[in-house]
Parts: sequence; C-alpha cells; structure tokens
Amino acid sequence: MTLLEQIDSQLKDAMRAKDMDKLNTLRALKSAAKYLAIEKYGADGNANDEDVMQVARKEIKKRNESIEVYEKNGRPEAAAKEKAEKAVLETFLPAALSDAELEAIVKAAISETGATGKAQMGAVMKAAVAKAAGRADGKQISAMVAKLLP
Repeated sequence: MTLLEQIDSQLKDAMRAKDMDKLNTLRALKSAAKYLAIEKYGADGNANDEDVMQVARKEIKKRNESIEVYEKNGRPEAAAKEKAEKAVLETFLPAALSDAELEAIVKAAISETGATGKAQMGAVMKAAVAKAAGRADGKQISAMVAKLLP
C-alpha cells in the first residue's frame, strides 16, 4: 500500500470518527503532495512515496517551528494542537535512527571522506545525510558530526 493510499484510508477513518484535527492535517498533507506531484510530473502526475515523505518532513519542520514560537509566547493550547498534527504527520515517515545507529553512520561517513577536522564538516554532512536517508533530522546529524570530528 502506497503512502497516498494510506493517507486516503486514514482520511476516511478520520471522517467516520469525526476527528476534525486529524482530518484537516491529512487533507493538508494530501494537498501538499499533489502540488509537489504537479510541480514535478505535470498535471497528470502522482506523488510517489518519496515525494510524500519529503512533504511530510517539510510539514513537520513547520510544526516544530510553530511549537517553539507558541511555547515561547505562552500559548500552550496552540502548541498542543501543533504537536497533535506533528504526531499524525510522523506516521508517514520511516522510523527514526537511534543515537547508536546515527553515530555508526557518521563514523562511516567520516572514514569514507577521510575528514580530519571541522574544516571537512560539509563533506561529512553530505555523506551522512545521504546514508541517513531522511531517518534523522539535519540538526541531529550536524550535532553528531561536530561531536565526532576532532
């Protein structure tokens, strides 16, 4: 079952359950995926799983920024709504890497690139991000690279 099919299935379930928050989040995700598909493949194109994951990551990043702003400005109810939306979006992403797995990926990237210091951080980041394949946030990868490079 493709991610778009999963979104459609969850949309129907949310409609039946009258869960408006989940319904609106899923509709926004489906719409964003369709816009990306039109942009990439033309009017008749459909988003593949990678496209849907890319859109979900982008939407999660927006939610994280909103949560931070709402919490900083003393609006916990708005932050809670954003957190609920983020939880729905995260179901469409692969499982996140553990710290040990991320460390192993970064160490492999360091040995591959032959990096000897912080000056080569960009090359290590490029290799590590490619290996992580969207299962780790850029900030996490960057922190691990900075920690492991001498």
